Amino acid sequence: MGKINTLLFDCDNTLVLSEEVAFEGCADLINQIAATKNIPLEKPFTGESLIVEFVGQNFRGMLRSLQERYGFPLTDEELETYVKKEEDVVIAKIQEKLSPCPNVDGVLERLAAEGKYELAVVSSSALRRVKASIEKVGQDKYFGDRVFSAATSLKPPTSKPDPAIYLHALKELGKKAEECLAIEDSKSGTLSAARAGIKVIGYVGPYKAEERLKMEKVLAQAGASIIMRDWNQFEGYLAAIEKGDF
Repeated sequence: MGKINTLLFDCDNTLVLSEEVAFEGCADLINQIAATKNIPLEKPFTGESLIVEFVGQNFRGMLRSLQERYGFPLTDEELETYVKKEEDVVIAKIQEKLSPCPNVDGVLERLAAEGKYELAVVSSSALRRVKASIEKVGQDKYFGDRVFSAATSLKPPTSKPDPAIYLHALKELGKKAEECLAIEDSKSGTLSAARAGIKVIGYVGPYKAEERLKMEKVLAQAGASIIMRDWNQFEGYLAAIEKGDF
């Protein structure tokens, strides 16, 4: 195992508890689009039902999945308009009620003080949203301009589980995959990092108790080396990975 010198954090529900907040806004917008396009939804989406189905995908990915399922027309122009609108809706929600994941701030503070690792954010979400999230909870000081977004940093934009955003981050940071460790809470994110050759810690803290065991299996199958339930476990797991135990 090469020496790890870079930590790559997913943003949504890894650094900040944003999925529920964001999916509420998403659900409202998707229901509006469904009405406009006469899509016969079995029942309107809620934030919760959307999370179950699309956790880890960005809005562009969700719309493409829905388009495939229901076969409705969507021009590139319409897609871009909806993607921009979703960003606005979600950022407004984030600025109103976002909070950090439990115990992550202490970990970030210690890592920054230690100065041994470069810290970066690698997300599927739009750059504007990721920056609004980490700024809202005061985490932006740890990452500087090392914030990468599959929806914004890539041309053409993509979404995890495509490894493109991790490969882009490696290139921009001038790092090899074995020098990095990713922290991810979703199947698509874990697959994205693992496919880029990066070791992954799967984080299940924000999942409801009844979902957590299932997600532990899902993330392990997607390639996570270790499953972490609480950020308090992170430094111990990092040390174990560096020793070659995982």
